[in-house]
Amino acid sequence: MRIPVPLIVFVFGLLLTGLGLLAYFAFAVAEDRSWTAFIPAFWGVPIMVCAIASLFAQNVRKHAMHFVAMLALLGVLAPLGRLIPTSIKEGFTFDSKSFTQIAMCALCIGLLVVMVKSFISARRERKAAEA
Repeated sequence: MRIPVPLIVFVFGLLLTGLGLLAYFAFAVAEDRSWTAFIPAFWGVPIMVCAIASLFAQNVRKHAMHFVAMLALLGVLAPLGRLIPTSIKEGFTFDSKSFTQIAMCALCIGLLVVMVKSFISARRERKAAEA
């Protein structure tokens, strides 16, 4: 039994949203909280919306999934763009901020792998149907 890709995408969006909420409410002390802790949630919510849209509207699935792949790629690059320069300047410290950035990057890499495999599978199915 194959799990539909939009459901997998929805779970990744849910995990990213949960990571953002966890980073804001659980990792930071009330005085040190910053809205930037919600950044994973800013990625997760549109990913979940695209997953829901592609489940219920077949005609937008291709566009929604390509948008999710773009968000996943940016979700890999954005944390690295912050983590690497900070680590070079100040040295790497494993704290809640770096954990959140690493976790977001790992989730987005996983999502990107799922998306690429899905695109390859869809292309093979389309070519098989043409033949």
